[in-house]
Amino acid sequence: MQLRASAVQYHLHTISSFDEFAKQVEHYVKTAQEFGADFVLFPEFFTTQLMSIGDERGNPLTIQDLPDFTEQYRSLFINLAIQTGMHIVGGTHIIRKEGRLYNVAHLFYPDGRVAEQAKLHLTPTEIQEWEITPGEGLEVFETQKGTISLLTCYDIEFPEIVRMAKAKGADVIFCPSCTDDRHGFHRVRYTAHARTVENQVYVVATGTVGSLPTVDFMRANFGQAAIITPNDIPFPPQGILAEGEMNQDMIVTADLNLELLYKVRESGAVTTWRDRRTDLYPDWEKTVKVLENV
Repeated sequence: MQLRASAVQYHLHTISSFDEFAKQVEHYVKTAQEFGADFVLFPEFFTTQLMSIGDERGNPLTIQDLPDFTEQYRSLFINLAIQTGMHIVGGTHIIRKEGRLYNVAHLFYPDGRVAEQAKLHLTPTEIQEWEITPGEGLEVFETQKGTISLLTCYDIEFPEIVRMAKAKGADVIFCPSCTDDRHGFHRVRYTAHARTVENQVYVVATGTVGSLPTVDFMRANFGQAAIITPNDIPFPPQGILAEGEMNQDMIVTADLNLELLYKVRESGAVTTWRDRRTDLYPDWEKTVKVLENV
């Protein structure tokens, strides 16, 4: 099985209305559709652009105001997914549940369904400045093109959670990200490469570019999309199917061949997933089976 994925290097800039946001989103989605994409990935925190609209006095909105756009956000992406027949990973959007804020990745299916995955590992800024609450569980999502997982930015830096996603059946990890400098960008990028090697999966990652001068903690962005593979002979030597130009407004697209993953897991130069030493260190899948039998 093969799927085509597009990743958006979303350009953040000040806007004056939700309609302006919607037109920018539609532009990227239609571009991915023209490329024949099955999936299109938007970055983490790209809806913070809505905070630049400001209030009636001209003051920028705060993170507490962002959930007020949730219904418009969902309606926009549901309609675009249905119209284009694509699966759209709508980056992340801040939602409110029971008085708490969550940073949630959304998967919009072509049939109108919506799936959610809250970010599980939060950065100090998310906790201390924005008072966001971490998610409590990991899900994987079945699609007509295979099983996928949504792990947001900092999540990809923790090998345990990606191993859980693989054990649950995910072959492709979609990683929406938002980093403000080279250090943060390379932390995410390097660990994404590590996760593909450890678990023999694909990682599709992207980040925000541009700036929001009036929005706290979104004034600087450093981003680049990449579609990353295991490092084995059927794949490019550097493990990169496609990558964008750093900090440019653009989309990257590539085909992900799932059969190649299955092949290298069985007979690659290394078989890291099969060769993990569960006799020496705990394995999530094995632990669950033990608990089920208790």
